[in-house]
Amino acid sequence: MLRTWVFEFLPELTETAAAEQQSSISAYIGQYLSLWERDETLGFDGIFFSEHHFGGSFSSSPNLLIAATAARTKRLRLGVMGVVVPYYSAARVVEEIGLLDQLSGGRLEIGTAVGVPQELEKMGLSIELAREIYNEVMDVLDTALETGVADYNGKHFKYDNLRLLPRPAQRPHPPKWSTVVSADTARRAARRNSKICTGFMSVSQVRAVFEAYADEMATLGRPADGDSLGLRRRVIVSESEAEANALSQSALDRYKKFTANDSRMKFSHVPDSPQKGGSTGFSVSDEEFIAGTPAQVADNIIEQCRKTGARNFLAVLHWGAGLYEVRDAHELFGRHVIPRLKAAGL
Repeated sequence: MLRTWVFEFLPELTETAAAEQQSSISAYIGQYLSLWERDETLGFDGIFFSEHHFGGSFSSSPNLLIAATAARTKRLRLGVMGVVVPYYSAARVVEEIGLLDQLSGGRLEIGTAVGVPQELEKMGLSIELAREIYNEVMDVLDTALETGVADYNGKHFKYDNLRLLPRPAQRPHPPKWSTVVSADTARRAARRNSKICTGFMSVSQVRAVFEAYADEMATLGRPADGDSLGLRRRVIVSESEAEANALSQSALDRYKKFTANDSRMKFSHVPDSPQKGGSTGFSVSDEEFIAGTPAQVADNIIEQCRKTGARNFLAVLHWGAGLYEVRDAHELFGRHVIPRLKAAGL
């Protein structure tokens, strides 16, 4: 069955929005916590938070958001897609995973990421150095999740039989996820026995990435099906198609402004346009934005998931919009889109 997740950025509260909503930052975050609590009632399967720094988002510490949301919910799966591990010590990453899984009653999903180049740069990290650190953290994490012990001698981390506590509630460990944008990164994720999630690209490009993952898993003798595949899209849903299209253009304009300094990305009006030069670049396809009435949105999601084989759909609902618009979108999506997705038989 198709599982539906909220992909949450927790956008920064601007001074204008604060005045319009008569909201302080603490009240604003509290309203989002209530929204995520409501998502459980609306039928979402889980929430993946993002990690971003230095402007545009209040999700600088998504593990804290998981802890707060876990205390308010009972069923929702909770994770980060993904924790920017080059910012942290490997031992801390592992121990926070264990503690969060215990706090949530075994509802944690583990997602990791290298990071966004312009944010890493502000921390004095090149993308090359960040990848080095990321790879070492993954080596420590994959072993320590199985054993509870970090025993590692690398360039950036050195541990001598270090006992890491607490162990996760889920055994042997919570599900692992990796964000991928190429066949190569998908194959690396398969070798870690990690699920994968992707977006930005056209349906045909996503399918090619997923096929590379499945091929690598088959080589390793591991089963791989749609439960290991996540498709993330930016979704605009409204009662009328005309309003949805107008809101979608606003979301696209906000997103282009937000990503203007990201050298990896370019926008394309050609769904199958080639990736931006090099293995670290990618195009944002028109298929990244799904807009329309609840019925139109549901049909589009079902079609894309059928074509790619994904059985996890991550919805970025009304990216960067004000809280009232986002809240209405969650209600519409939960009450009218999710039932159609559940009935699709994927």
